[in-house]
Amino acid sequence: MGTFTLSATITGPYDEVLEATRAALADEGFGILTEIDLAATMRSKLGVDLPPQTILGACRPALAYEAIRVDPSIAAVLPCNVVVRSIGPDTTMVEAFNPDAMMGLADDAALDTVAADAKQRLTAALAALTKEH
Repeated sequence: MGTFTLSATITGPYDEVLEATRAALADEGFGILTEIDLAATMRSKLGVDLPPQTILGACRPALAYEAIRVDPSIAAVLPCNVVVRSIGPDTTMVEAFNPDAMMGLADDAALDTVAADAKQRLTAALAALTKEH
């Protein structure tokens, strides 16, 4: 895990944690714009097997709009990717792109507030998952 992610290791099966992650993100005002079954994609494109994992493209429209108003190029790193990955039969990792890392891409202090809000909400969603399981 790099410093560009926020993460939580959850005791629970992958399918259950995936559903709980969707709910925790919704509770923090994020909608899911995209969903990619990474394991299925790698199997069909490369013939390789990965543990079950899904990339959720999470977006809080108000935050995205605020960031785009400051720097339209920030849209290239939207939505916030959240990965739910099985690391065992009853253990699942949830990782989200750390909005602080976005600040290294854009040189505008006005994005600090947007990144801080997004980070607080993503951190709260991960904390909710750890409390549930």
